[in-house]
Amino acid sequence: MSTDSLVPETRVLAIASHVTYGYVGNTMATFVMQSLGCDVAAINTVNFSNHTGYTHVKGTKSTAQEISALYEGLKLNYLTDFDVLLSGYAPSAAAVEAVGEIALDLRRGSRDKPGSFFWVLDPVMGDQGQIYVNEDVVPAYKKLIPHADLILPNQFEAELLSGIKITSLSTLADAITTLHRTYNVPHIIVTSVHFPTSSSSDSSAISCPTKAESGTINQDSPRQDTLTIIGSTARSDGSPRLFKIEVPRLDCFFCGTGDMFAAMSVARLREAVFVADADAEADAKAGGSTNPASRTTTASTSSSNLEQPAAPPQLRSASSPPSFPLLRNTPSWQSPDFVPANQLPLAQSTVKVLASMHCILEKTMEARSAELARYPSDDDEVTRLQDAVEFAGLSEAERREAREKRAYLRQTKAAEIQLVRNAELLKKPRGVEFVAEEWKV
Repeated sequence: MSTDSLVPETRVLAIASHVTYGYVGNTMATFVMQSLGCDVAAINTVNFSNHTGYTHVKGTKSTAQEISALYEGLKLNYLTDFDVLLSGYAPSAAAVEAVGEIALDLRRGSRDKPGSFFWVLDPVMGDQGQIYVNEDVVPAYKKLIPHADLILPNQFEAELLSGIKITSLSTLADAITTLHRTYNVPHIIVTSVHFPTSSSSDSSAISCPTKAESGTINQDSPRQDTLTIIGSTARSDGSPRLFKIEVPRLDCFFCGTGDMFAAMSVARLREAVFVADADAEADAKAGGSTNPASRTTTASTSSSNLEQPAAPPQLRSASSPPSFPLLRNTPSWQSPDFVPANQLPLAQSTVKVLASMHCILEKTMEARSAELARYPSDDDEVTRLQDAVEFAGLSEAERREAREKRAYLRQTKAAEIQLVRNAELLKKPRGVEFVAEEWKV
Protein backbone atom coordinates (compact mmCIF):
# COMPACT_ATOMS: atom_id res chain seq x y z
CA MET A 1 0.00 0.00 0.00
CA SER A 2 1.23 3.49 -0.79
CA THR A 3 2.82 5.08 2.24
CA ASP A 4 0.86 8.32 1.84
CA SER A 5 -2.51 6.65 1.38
CA LEU A 6 -4.73 5.77 4.31
CA VAL A 7 -6.67 3.17 2.35
CA PRO A 8 -6.18 -0.23 4.04
CA GLU A 9 -4.81 -3.11 2.02
CA THR A 10 -7.63 -4.05 -0.31
CA ARG A 11 -7.92 -6.66 -3.06
CA VAL A 12 -10.48 -5.73 -5.69
CA LEU A 13 -11.96 -7.62 -8.63
CA ALA A 14 -13.18 -5.04 -11.15
CA ILE A 15 -15.55 -6.18 -13.91
CA ALA A 16 -16.36 -3.44 -16.42
CA SER A 17 -15.63 -2.07 -19.88
CA HIS A 18 -12.18 -1.26 -21.24
CA VAL A 19 -10.96 1.27 -23.80
CA THR A 20 -7.58 1.62 -25.49
CA TYR A 21 -7.69 5.43 -25.47
CA GLY A 22 -8.87 7.55 -22.58
CA TYR A 23 -10.20 6.76 -19.13
CA VAL A 24 -13.60 5.12 -18.74
CA GLY A 25 -14.73 1.78 -17.33
CA ASN A 26 -11.94 -0.42 -16.04
CA THR A 27 -9.32 1.81 -17.67
CA MET A 28 -10.42 4.49 -15.23
CA ALA A 29 -11.30 2.29 -12.26
CA THR A 30 -8.10 0.25 -12.24
CA PHE A 31 -5.81 3.28 -12.24
CA VAL A 32 -7.85 5.09 -9.58
CA MET A 33 -7.95 2.16 -7.15
CA GLN A 34 -4.29 1.27 -7.69
CA SER A 35 -3.31 4.89 -7.06
CA LEU A 36 -5.11 4.69 -3.72
CA GLY A 37 -3.26 1.52 -2.72
CA CYS A 38 -5.63 -1.23 -3.84
CA ASP A 39 -4.53 -4.40 -5.62
CA VAL A 40 -6.82 -4.72 -8.63
CA ALA A 41 -7.60 -7.64 -10.91
CA ALA A 42 -9.64 -6.63 -13.97
CA ILE A 43 -12.07 -8.58 -16.14
CA ASN A 44 -13.11 -6.53 -19.17
CA THR A 45 -16.66 -6.82 -20.47
CA VAL A 46 -15.86 -4.94 -23.68
CA ASN A 47 -12.62 -4.00 -25.41
CA PHE A 48 -13.17 -0.83 -27.43
CA SER A 49 -10.81 1.57 -29.18
CA ASN A 50 -12.34 4.52 -27.32
CA HIS A 51 -15.55 5.45 -25.52
CA THR A 52 -18.73 5.72 -27.55
CA GLY A 53 -18.87 9.49 -27.32
CA TYR A 54 -16.58 9.54 -30.33
CA THR A 55 -17.97 9.21 -33.83
CA HIS A 56 -16.34 5.85 -34.50
CA VAL A 57 -15.77 2.88 -32.18
CA LYS A 58 -14.03 -0.39 -32.97
CA GLY A 59 -13.67 -3.43 -30.76
CA THR A 60 -15.46 -6.40 -29.29
CA LYS A 61 -17.89 -7.26 -26.51
CA SER A 62 -17.05 -10.10 -24.15
CA THR A 63 -19.46 -13.01 -23.99
CA ALA A 64 -20.77 -14.42 -20.74
CA GLN A 65 -18.65 -17.51 -21.34
CA GLU A 66 -15.48 -15.42 -21.73
CA ILE A 67 -16.18 -13.51 -18.53
CA SER A 68 -16.84 -16.73 -16.61
CA ALA A 69 -13.75 -18.42 -18.05
CA LEU A 70 -11.45 -15.66 -16.84
CA TYR A 71 -12.87 -15.94 -13.34
CA GLU A 72 -12.64 -19.73 -13.45
CA GLY A 73 -8.95 -19.43 -14.25
CA LEU A 74 -8.45 -17.27 -11.17
CA LYS A 75 -10.43 -19.70 -9.04
CA LEU A 76 -8.47 -22.76 -10.17
CA ASN A 77 -5.29 -21.04 -9.04
CA TYR A 78 -6.78 -19.90 -5.70
CA LEU A 79 -6.56 -16.25 -6.76
CA THR A 80 -10.03 -15.16 -5.68
CA ASP A 81 -9.31 -13.82 -2.19
CA PHE A 82 -10.91 -10.47 -3.03
CA ASP A 83 -12.19 -8.05 -0.42
CA VAL A 84 -14.35 -6.10 -2.86
CA LEU A 85 -16.07 -6.68 -6.19
CA LEU A 86 -16.72 -3.61 -8.32
CA SER A 87 -19.00 -4.37 -11.26
CA GLY A 88 -20.00 -1.94 -13.98
CA TYR A 89 -21.14 -2.16 -17.58
CA ALA A 90 -22.13 -5.60 -18.88
CA PRO A 91 -23.12 -5.85 -22.57
CA SER A 92 -25.92 -8.43 -22.28
CA ALA A 93 -28.30 -10.10 -19.85
CA ALA A 94 -26.16 -13.24 -20.02
CA ALA A 95 -23.09 -11.18 -19.10
CA VAL A 96 -24.98 -9.63 -16.17
CA GLU A 97 -25.88 -13.13 -14.99
CA ALA A 98 -22.24 -14.23 -15.33
CA VAL A 99 -21.17 -11.30 -13.15
CA GLY A 100 -23.84 -12.31 -10.65
CA GLU A 101 -22.54 -15.87 -10.49
CA ILE A 102 -19.05 -14.54 -9.81
CA ALA A 103 -20.40 -12.31 -7.04
CA LEU A 104 -22.34 -15.15 -5.44
CA ASP A 105 -19.29 -17.41 -5.58
CA LEU A 106 -17.19 -14.77 -3.84
CA ARG A 107 -19.97 -14.27 -1.30
CA ARG A 108 -20.13 -18.00 -0.55
CA GLY A 109 -16.40 -18.02 0.08
CA SER A 110 -16.79 -15.33 2.75
CA ARG A 111 -19.94 -16.56 4.52
CA ASP A 112 -17.99 -17.60 7.61
CA LYS A 113 -16.30 -14.18 7.82
CA PRO A 114 -18.93 -11.40 7.92
CA GLY A 115 -17.78 -8.20 6.30
CA SER A 116 -14.86 -9.82 4.50
CA PHE A 117 -16.48 -9.37 1.08
CA PHE A 118 -18.29 -6.27 -0.21
CA TRP A 119 -19.98 -5.83 -3.59
CA VAL A 120 -20.30 -2.40 -5.21
CA LEU A 121 -22.75 -2.71 -8.11
CA ASP A 122 -23.24 -0.04 -10.75
CA PRO A 123 -26.40 -1.23 -12.59
CA VAL A 124 -25.64 0.31 -15.97
CA MET A 125 -28.85 0.26 -18.01
CA GLY A 126 -29.63 3.73 -19.31
CA ASP A 127 -29.95 7.42 -18.58
CA GLN A 128 -32.33 10.34 -19.05
CA GLY A 129 -35.31 8.14 -19.87
CA GLN A 130 -33.57 5.93 -22.41
CA ILE A 131 -32.34 2.35 -22.12
CA TYR A 132 -29.06 1.75 -23.93
CA VAL A 133 -28.86 -1.97 -23.21
CA ASN A 134 -31.22 -4.75 -24.26
CA GLU A 135 -34.41 -4.69 -22.21
CA ASP A 136 -33.75 -8.18 -20.80
CA VAL A 137 -30.82 -6.66 -18.90
CA VAL A 138 -33.27 -4.90 -16.53
CA PRO A 139 -34.78 -8.07 -14.97
CA ALA A 140 -31.29 -9.58 -14.88
CA TYR A 141 -30.13 -6.70 -12.68
CA LYS A 142 -33.23 -6.92 -10.50
CA LYS A 143 -32.21 -10.46 -9.61
CA LEU A 144 -28.73 -9.32 -8.59
CA ILE A 145 -29.55 -6.22 -6.53
CA PRO A 146 -30.53 -8.17 -3.36
CA HIS A 147 -27.02 -9.63 -3.23
CA ALA A 148 -25.16 -6.30 -3.55
CA ASP A 149 -23.95 -4.16 -0.65
CA LEU A 150 -23.82 -0.78 -2.38
CA ILE A 151 -25.59 0.19 -5.60
CA LEU A 152 -24.94 3.32 -7.66
CA PRO A 153 -27.93 3.87 -9.98
CA ASN A 154 -28.65 7.12 -11.72
CA GLN A 155 -32.19 8.55 -11.65
CA PHE A 156 -33.47 6.52 -14.60
CA GLU A 157 -31.95 3.30 -13.29
CA ALA A 158 -33.39 3.96 -9.82
CA GLU A 159 -36.80 4.37 -11.45
CA LEU A 160 -36.41 1.10 -13.37
CA LEU A 161 -35.42 -0.79 -10.23
CA SER A 162 -37.90 0.79 -7.81
CA GLY A 163 -40.86 1.21 -10.14
CA ILE A 164 -41.26 4.80 -8.89
CA LYS A 165 -41.11 7.83 -11.18
CA ILE A 166 -38.74 10.31 -9.55
CA THR A 167 -40.09 13.83 -10.03
CA SER A 168 -39.47 15.45 -6.64
CA LEU A 169 -37.56 15.15 -3.40
CA SER A 170 -40.34 13.09 -1.85
CA THR A 171 -40.51 10.62 -4.73
CA LEU A 172 -36.72 10.32 -4.65
CA ALA A 173 -36.96 9.42 -0.97
CA ASP A 174 -39.74 6.93 -1.78
CA ALA A 175 -37.59 5.31 -4.46
CA ILE A 176 -34.61 4.95 -2.12
CA THR A 177 -36.84 3.51 0.62
CA THR A 178 -38.29 1.03 -1.87
CA LEU A 179 -34.82 -0.03 -3.00
CA HIS A 180 -33.78 -0.58 0.61
CA ARG A 181 -36.87 -2.57 1.54
CA THR A 182 -37.66 -4.42 -1.69
CA TYR A 183 -34.12 -5.54 -2.43
CA ASN A 184 -32.71 -5.38 1.10
CA VAL A 185 -29.76 -3.43 -0.27
CA PRO A 186 -27.88 -1.72 2.59
CA HIS A 187 -26.25 1.24 0.82
CA ILE A 188 -27.44 3.43 -2.07
CA ILE A 189 -26.19 6.50 -3.87
CA VAL A 190 -28.47 7.88 -6.59
CA THR A 191 -26.73 10.03 -9.20
CA SER A 192 -27.77 12.13 -12.19
CA VAL A 193 -31.12 13.27 -10.81
CA HIS A 194 -32.99 16.09 -12.54
CA PHE A 195 -36.43 17.34 -11.48
CA PRO A 196 -38.77 19.39 -13.66
CA THR A 197 -38.50 23.14 -13.10
CA SER A 198 -41.24 24.24 -10.72
CA SER A 199 -41.99 26.86 -8.13
CA SER A 200 -42.94 24.11 -5.71
CA SER A 201 -40.65 23.72 -2.72
CA ASP A 202 -40.74 19.99 -3.34
CA SER A 203 -39.10 20.39 -6.72
CA SER A 204 -35.38 20.76 -7.21
CA ALA A 205 -32.53 19.80 -9.47
CA ILE A 206 -30.18 17.13 -8.25
CA SER A 207 -27.48 15.69 -10.41
CA CYS A 208 -24.15 13.97 -10.48
CA PRO A 209 -21.76 13.23 -13.34
CA THR A 210 -23.28 10.69 -15.70
CA LYS A 211 -21.94 7.24 -16.36
CA ALA A 212 -19.26 6.69 -18.95
CA GLU A 213 -20.89 3.70 -20.61
CA SER A 214 -23.58 5.77 -22.28
CA GLY A 215 -20.80 7.55 -24.10
CA THR A 216 -23.04 10.51 -24.92
CA ILE A 217 -22.37 14.16 -24.32
CA ASN A 218 -25.77 15.74 -23.75
CA GLN A 219 -25.50 19.40 -24.67
CA ASP A 220 -29.16 20.01 -23.79
CA SER A 221 -29.05 19.15 -20.08
CA PRO A 222 -30.24 21.96 -17.79
CA ARG A 223 -27.42 23.71 -15.96
CA GLN A 224 -27.38 24.50 -12.26
CA ASP A 225 -24.72 26.16 -10.14
CA THR A 226 -24.46 23.17 -7.80
CA LEU A 227 -24.84 19.43 -7.82
CA THR A 228 -26.53 17.65 -4.93
CA ILE A 229 -25.58 14.02 -4.40
CA ILE A 230 -27.99 11.90 -2.35
CA GLY A 231 -27.08 8.70 -0.52
CA SER A 232 -28.42 6.44 2.20
CA THR A 233 -27.48 3.59 4.50
CA ALA A 234 -30.48 1.61 5.73
CA ARG A 235 -31.37 1.18 9.38
CA SER A 236 -32.12 -2.28 10.74
CA ASP A 237 -35.82 -1.85 9.86
CA GLY A 238 -35.00 -0.95 6.25
CA SER A 239 -35.76 2.75 6.59
CA PRO A 240 -33.28 5.11 4.92
CA ARG A 241 -30.74 7.38 6.54
CA LEU A 242 -30.52 10.02 3.84
CA PHE A 243 -27.66 12.44 3.41
CA LYS A 244 -26.86 15.05 0.80
CA ILE A 245 -23.65 16.68 -0.36
CA GLU A 246 -23.65 19.85 -2.44
CA VAL A 247 -20.73 20.59 -4.76
CA PRO A 248 -20.08 23.25 -7.41
CA ARG A 249 -21.11 22.26 -10.89
CA LEU A 250 -18.47 22.52 -13.61
CA ASP A 251 -19.71 23.77 -16.96
CA CYS A 252 -18.30 20.94 -19.03
CA PHE A 253 -19.23 17.39 -20.01
CA PHE A 254 -16.90 14.51 -19.25
CA CYS A 255 -16.96 10.78 -19.92
CA GLY A 256 -15.67 8.50 -17.17
CA THR A 257 -16.81 10.45 -14.12
CA GLY A 258 -19.23 7.72 -13.04
CA ASP A 259 -16.45 5.15 -13.20
CA MET A 260 -14.12 7.42 -11.23
CA PHE A 261 -16.83 7.93 -8.61
CA ALA A 262 -17.45 4.18 -8.26
CA ALA A 263 -13.76 3.30 -8.08
CA MET A 264 -12.95 5.96 -5.50
CA SER A 265 -15.99 4.92 -3.48
CA VAL A 266 -14.55 1.41 -3.17
CA ALA A 267 -11.32 2.66 -1.64
CA ARG A 268 -12.69 5.52 0.42
CA LEU A 269 -15.61 3.58 1.90
CA ARG A 270 -13.29 0.81 3.06
CA GLU A 271 -11.01 3.46 4.52
CA ALA A 272 -13.91 5.15 6.32
CA VAL A 273 -15.02 1.82 7.82
CA PHE A 274 -11.54 1.13 9.19
CA VAL A 275 -11.28 4.67 10.57
CA ALA A 276 -14.68 4.30 12.23
CA ASP A 277 -13.47 1.09 13.87
CA ALA A 278 -10.29 2.76 15.09
CA ASP A 279 -12.28 5.65 16.54
CA ALA A 280 -14.73 3.29 18.24
CA GLU A 281 -11.92 1.25 19.80
CA ALA A 282 -10.11 4.35 21.01
CA ASP A 283 -13.31 5.80 22.41
CA ALA A 284 -14.18 2.55 24.18
CA LYS A 285 -10.78 2.35 25.84
CA ALA A 286 -10.96 5.98 26.94
CA GLY A 287 -14.53 5.82 28.23
CA GLY A 288 -15.81 8.11 25.47
CA SER A 289 -18.91 10.23 25.40
CA THR A 290 -22.16 8.78 26.66
CA ASN A 291 -24.05 10.61 23.96
CA PRO A 292 -23.27 9.48 20.42
CA ALA A 293 -24.84 12.62 19.01
CA SER A 294 -22.46 14.82 21.01
CA ARG A 295 -19.53 13.90 18.78
CA THR A 296 -19.26 15.80 15.54
CA THR A 297 -17.69 14.80 12.30
CA THR A 298 -15.35 17.08 10.44
CA ALA A 299 -16.26 16.78 6.79
CA SER A 300 -13.27 18.74 5.56
CA THR A 301 -11.71 16.88 2.70
CA SER A 302 -8.28 18.06 3.76
CA SER A 303 -8.52 15.94 6.90
CA SER A 304 -8.29 12.18 6.93
CA ASN A 305 -9.65 11.78 10.44
CA LEU A 306 -13.19 10.66 9.66
CA GLU A 307 -14.66 10.65 13.16
CA GLN A 308 -17.71 8.53 13.88
CA PRO A 309 -20.14 8.88 16.79
CA ALA A 310 -19.28 7.09 20.00
CA ALA A 311 -20.93 3.81 20.81
CA PRO A 312 -23.58 3.87 23.55
CA PRO A 313 -22.18 3.23 27.04
CA GLN A 314 -23.68 -0.25 27.24
CA LEU A 315 -21.51 -1.23 24.28
CA ARG A 316 -18.26 0.13 25.68
CA SER A 317 -15.62 -0.92 28.13
CA ALA A 318 -13.18 1.68 29.41
CA SER A 319 -10.45 -0.86 30.08
CA SER A 320 -10.74 -3.23 27.13
CA PRO A 321 -11.55 -3.22 23.41
CA PRO A 322 -15.27 -3.11 22.56
CA SER A 323 -17.12 -6.40 22.82
CA PHE A 324 -19.37 -5.62 19.85
CA PRO A 325 -18.14 -6.53 16.34
CA LEU A 326 -16.02 -4.06 14.48
CA LEU A 327 -17.86 -2.48 11.57
CA ARG A 328 -15.55 -4.15 9.08
CA ASN A 329 -16.54 -7.50 10.58
CA THR A 330 -20.28 -6.91 10.25
CA PRO A 331 -22.36 -7.84 7.19
CA SER A 332 -22.30 -5.12 4.53
CA TRP A 333 -20.46 -2.71 6.87
CA GLN A 334 -23.87 -1.48 8.02
CA SER A 335 -23.56 1.06 10.84
CA PRO A 336 -25.74 0.74 13.96
CA ASP A 337 -29.02 2.65 13.90
CA PHE A 338 -27.77 5.34 16.29
CA VAL A 339 -25.23 6.67 13.76
CA PRO A 340 -26.65 9.84 12.13
CA ALA A 341 -26.87 9.95 8.35
CA ASN A 342 -24.22 12.63 7.90
CA GLN A 343 -21.72 10.67 10.01
CA LEU A 344 -22.12 7.37 8.18
CA PRO A 345 -18.96 5.96 6.59
CA LEU A 346 -20.81 6.12 3.25
CA ALA A 347 -21.40 9.86 3.70
CA GLN A 348 -17.87 10.59 4.86
CA SER A 349 -16.28 8.58 2.07
CA THR A 350 -18.44 10.30 -0.53
CA VAL A 351 -17.27 13.69 0.74
CA LYS A 352 -13.67 12.71 0.02
CA VAL A 353 -14.54 11.16 -3.34
CA LEU A 354 -16.30 14.30 -4.54
CA ALA A 355 -13.47 16.55 -3.37
CA SER A 356 -10.90 14.62 -5.39
CA MET A 357 -13.17 14.48 -8.41
CA HIS A 358 -13.81 18.21 -8.27
CA CYS A 359 -10.09 18.99 -8.19
CA ILE A 360 -9.26 16.62 -11.06
CA LEU A 361 -12.12 17.86 -13.23
CA GLU A 362 -11.09 21.47 -12.64
CA LYS A 363 -7.60 20.57 -13.86
CA THR A 364 -9.16 18.80 -16.83
CA MET A 365 -11.16 21.91 -17.71
CA GLU A 366 -7.97 23.98 -17.64
CA ALA A 367 -6.24 21.52 -19.96
CA ARG A 368 -9.32 21.40 -22.19
CA SER A 369 -9.39 25.17 -22.59
CA ALA A 370 -5.68 25.24 -23.42
CA GLU A 371 -6.02 22.50 -26.03
CA LEU A 372 -9.05 24.03 -27.73
CA ALA A 373 -7.26 27.39 -27.85
CA ARG A 374 -4.58 25.82 -30.03
CA TYR A 375 -7.03 25.22 -32.86
CA PRO A 376 -7.59 28.08 -35.31
CA SER A 377 -11.15 29.19 -36.00
CA ASP A 378 -12.99 28.17 -39.16
CA ASP A 379 -12.63 31.77 -40.34
CA ASP A 380 -8.84 31.64 -40.15
CA GLU A 381 -7.28 32.10 -43.59
CA VAL A 382 -5.09 28.98 -43.32
CA THR A 383 -8.09 26.93 -42.19
CA ARG A 384 -10.16 28.14 -45.13
CA LEU A 385 -7.43 27.13 -47.56
CA GLN A 386 -7.07 23.71 -45.95
CA ASP A 387 -10.84 23.22 -45.96
CA ALA A 388 -11.00 24.15 -49.62
CA VAL A 389 -8.69 21.22 -50.39
CA GLU A 390 -10.09 18.76 -47.82
CA PHE A 391 -13.74 19.45 -48.61
CA ALA A 392 -13.38 19.81 -52.38
CA GLY A 393 -16.43 18.45 -54.16
CA LEU A 394 -18.70 18.72 -51.12
CA SER A 395 -21.80 20.85 -51.02
CA GLU A 396 -22.00 23.77 -48.61
CA ALA A 397 -24.27 21.74 -46.30
CA GLU A 398 -21.81 18.83 -46.36
CA ARG A 399 -18.92 21.17 -45.60
CA ARG A 400 -20.81 22.64 -42.66
CA GLU A 401 -21.53 19.14 -41.34
CA ALA A 402 -17.86 18.17 -41.71
CA ARG A 403 -16.75 21.26 -39.78
CA GLU A 404 -19.26 20.52 -37.00
CA LYS A 405 -18.01 16.94 -36.81
CA ARG A 406 -14.41 18.13 -36.59
CA ALA A 407 -15.28 20.59 -33.83
CA TYR A 408 -17.17 17.92 -31.91
CA LEU A 409 -14.27 15.47 -32.07
CA ARG A 410 -11.84 18.16 -30.90
CA GLN A 411 -14.08 19.00 -27.95
CA THR A 412 -14.56 15.34 -27.07
CA LYS A 413 -10.84 14.63 -27.14
CA ALA A 414 -10.05 17.78 -25.16
CA ALA A 415 -12.54 16.70 -22.46
CA GLU A 416 -10.77 13.39 -21.77
CA ILE A 417 -10.16 13.36 -18.02
CA GLN A 418 -6.58 14.34 -17.13
CA LEU A 419 -6.12 11.50 -14.66
CA VAL A 420 -2.45 10.49 -14.67
CA ARG A 421 -1.01 13.99 -14.50
CA ASN A 422 -3.28 14.78 -11.53
CA ALA A 423 -3.12 11.42 -9.76
CA GLU A 424 -1.91 13.04 -6.55
CA LEU A 425 -5.32 14.69 -6.20
CA LEU A 426 -6.89 11.26 -5.84
CA LYS A 427 -5.09 10.99 -2.52
CA LYS A 428 -4.98 14.58 -1.36
CA PRO A 429 -7.48 17.02 -2.86
CA ARG A 430 -6.35 20.58 -2.28
CA GLY A 431 -8.33 23.65 -1.34
CA VAL A 432 -11.76 22.00 -1.36
CA GLU A 433 -14.14 21.36 1.52
CA PHE A 434 -17.51 19.65 1.17
CA VAL A 435 -19.95 18.69 3.91
CA ALA A 436 -22.41 15.81 4.24
CA GLU A 437 -25.73 16.95 5.67
CA GLU A 438 -28.53 14.85 7.09
CA TRP A 439 -31.49 15.07 4.72
CA LYS A 440 -35.01 14.72 6.06
CA VAL A 441 -38.02 14.69 3.74
